[in-house]
Amino acid sequence: MKFSFAKPSLSSALGKPGILAVTVATDRSLGALGQELDQKTGGALARAMAAARFTGKKDETLTLLAPSGVGLERVLLVGVGKAEEITDLTLQSVGGTLFVTLDKAGDEASVLVDLPEGAALTGAAAAAEIAFGARLRSYKFDKYKTNDKKAEKKEPKPSLGKLTLLADGADEAKKAFAKLDTLADAVFFTRDLVSEPANVIYPESLADRTKALEDLGVEVEILEPKKLRKLGMGALLGVAQGSAHEARVVVMRYNGNGDGEDQRPLAFIGKGVTFDTGGISIKGAAGMEDMKWDMGGSATVIGTMHALAARKAKVNAVGIVGLVENMPSGTAQRPGDIVTSLSGQTIEVINTDAEGRLVLADCLWYAQDVFKPKLMIDLATLTGAIIVALGHEHAGLFANNDELAQNLTAAGLKVGQPLWRLPMNDAYDKEIETPAADMKNVGSGGGAGSIVGAQFLKRFVNDVPWAHIDIAGVAWAKKDGATVPKGASAFGVRLLDRFVADFHEV
Repeated sequence: MKFSFAKPSLSSALGKPGILAVTVATDRSLGALGQELDQKTGGALARAMAAARFTGKKDETLTLLAPSGVGLERVLLVGVGKAEEITDLTLQSVGGTLFVTLDKAGDEASVLVDLPEGAALTGAAAAAEIAFGARLRSYKFDKYKTNDKKAEKKEPKPSLGKLTLLADGADEAKKAFAKLDTLADAVFFTRDLVSEPANVIYPESLADRTKALEDLGVEVEILEPKKLRKLGMGALLGVAQGSAHEARVVVMRYNGNGDGEDQRPLAFIGKGVTFDTGGISIKGAAGMEDMKWDMGGSATVIGTMHALAARKAKVNAVGIVGLVENMPSGTAQRPGDIVTSLSGQTIEVINTDAEGRLVLADCLWYAQDVFKPKLMIDLATLTGAIIVALGHEHAGLFANNDELAQNLTAAGLKVGQPLWRLPMNDAYDKEIETPAADMKNVGSGGGAGSIVGAQFLKRFVNDVPWAHIDIAGVAWAKKDGATVPKGASAFGVRLLDRFVADFHEV
């Protein structure tokens, strides 16, 4: 979909083909141009709103046939809520709503961004955010739907190809949107990775896809099994040993702060289990197809590196993803096996379905040992227990550093990707003690599975400021949202990009 920006005027708006969308605030409050359009139509907008009981609350829509003589086919009224409560997230949501409605109506449309007095965001900034929301909501993963494509050849489906936003400061809006559009590219890259089936995305192929980041200036190194064995990544390799697809670890380096006094990078680490059967501790058949997105943490890290490099962020960052497939076979890891991690610590594997923490353990240790980072943040679809605790509304946050936790939480709220911090302490840590090894990979059955998983990871962190984000409940959207269609959400890409921008760019 193409986006363009132009000065707001009724003369230009009324001459365009297709449909014109007009923003309306609570209490049916129209901006100056909206009021002028209502007058030109003989009060048709006001009468339609009253008849339909349309009030202008956020994301409320009303479509009406345009009266003759105004040069339009239809007018779409879209609510933005109370003027004083309009934020960038409000406008992104409005943009998503506009896309869903307009995508069914034709291939070209205009939006009159005409917000009333008192709105915190107006003009160019508002137009850019609405366009960003529309772009995010426009994502579709339908590359394998051949029947739909054959049907479209016979009878093309309406699809929005061009959206023109009419607002003051069109040039400024274009520049602002260009930055947001780059971020949307990173989000889409992540969504594509998570959406692909496991016969397409497996450790080797996912590693190969990260090479696309080299075009953005990211150094990409792929560590193959021989190197991993030499390093001593026994925890990660144990997970992979039952699959025909061998493990990979990808190291992505972006140096955007070459002149900075502190050259230590921020480290982002992602769990990349490209398919998780549970291994010998095999999962039930129901819903197992969802386990293609058990590599969501790694996809978020890859997408974050894409976002930072594409906008030339003034920061040094390293992304490390451990890529494995967890399969049952004659060579698979068994419950009761003991493996030696890269750190030298030994782990008794009680449950082979608690595999993500084994992958992250070696990657966390590698990150701090090789790169001496300023901080580490790992992301993983780690536990079903986090869904029990938080549902699909928040990701779980665990940290050994209060400032880091506060900054991540603040960044998440700004982009609509909320985190909820859960506790950690020695009482939970005792759950993973075992007489057979330095630790075991699951608790003793006392509950708090997400916390116990985080306690396990903490043993591979030492004193580096660290946060663990459990995205099991938010990596995949079960239903359509304002800017996230059903499917892969790319949760965390926008959050980490904002975290870097607000707290770590020079």
